[in-house]
This record gives sequence, C-alpha cells and structure tokens, in this order.
Amino acid sequence: MTSMTVNGKPMRFLMDPDTPLLWALRDAANLTGTKYGCGEGDCGACMVHVDGEALRSCLITISEAEGRFITTIEGLSRDRSHPVQQALVAQQAIQCGYCTPGIAMAASALLAKTAAPSEAEIKAAIPNLCRCGVYPRLVRAIERAGRVARRAETISAAPAPGIDARDAAREVPAISAPATRD
Repeated sequence: MTSMTVNGKPMRFLMDPDTPLLWALRDAANLTGTKYGCGEGDCGACMVHVDGEALRSCLITISEAEGRFITTIEGLSRDRSHPVQQALVAQQAIQCGYCTPGIAMAASALLAKTAAPSEAEIKAAIPNLCRCGVYPRLVRAIERAGRVARRAETISAAPAPGIDARDAAREVPAISAPATRD
C-alpha cells in the first residue's frame, strides 16, 4: 500500500507500486483534471506539484511519490481564484483546454519560486505542448498572474466556478439520436 498526501488529504493506493502517479490520480482518486497526453513526459498535460515542484505525473511511480505532498489542478483552487487560473482566462490563453491544467500547474510552481519571472524564465519553466498554439498569450498570462499574485494588479472578476454539484447530480433525460436517412 502506497501513502501520500493529495490536495491536503492523506491517500492510500492499493495498486502496483510501479503504477504511474498519473493513473493513480485519474483512475483511483478520480482527479481527472490531470490529463494523459503522451505518456512519455514530453507534453506536460499531466503536470502536478510534488512537494511544490512541477513534475510530470506520467514519469513518477506511486512508490516514488510515497510520503510526498501532491497537488493537482483540483487542489490548486477549487473556485478558480488562483492568479494563474484568472490570468489564463483574462488573457484568453485557453483554446481547447486540454493542456491548460498542466500549464497552470507549471506556471503556479514557477510563480511560487519567482514572483516576477522574465519572458525567458517563463518559456524555460513551461515545457508544455499546446496544440492550439497559444504560447504568446501564455507568456502574457503568466506575467499578469505574477502581477496579480504580487498585488500589483487585479483581475476584475474570477471565472465562474462551473457547475454546482447539486446540478451535476440531477438526472437528465436521455436524448435520442436523430433518424438517419437511407
């Protein structure tokens, strides 16, 4: 049994110790904000914080994460009030959104260490691949998030927190597929 703290809560995983942390988080802990992209550590979609450092969870086994503190996108800010999340939305640096959780995790780790990173530091710290190509907006968003974190700037409104849990649990009538033409 492997134990670690995930988003501030102790967790035990009854899985093979060689299981990548990515799959323990997604499949066992149901923390699906951490995305599977390549499984090779190249894309960064699976980025999480491990003891405050941004690491690719597809490259870390749960035995390597034993006793460590893991933060996923769900633990960064449930209401999307983290400066990185606000700035990504405000700068329109999100397109399809698949890479966004990994980018937010890499950016928040950078800002925790460097309050006002340069463009070169941002580019070096964000190894994530974005198929939509929003890189110039990502740099501006991370610069802005740094200003917000330093209280040098504010963003007028946080993004909406999403679907209320009560609404998500409601039964929704099934939608039938339209009739096909022969």
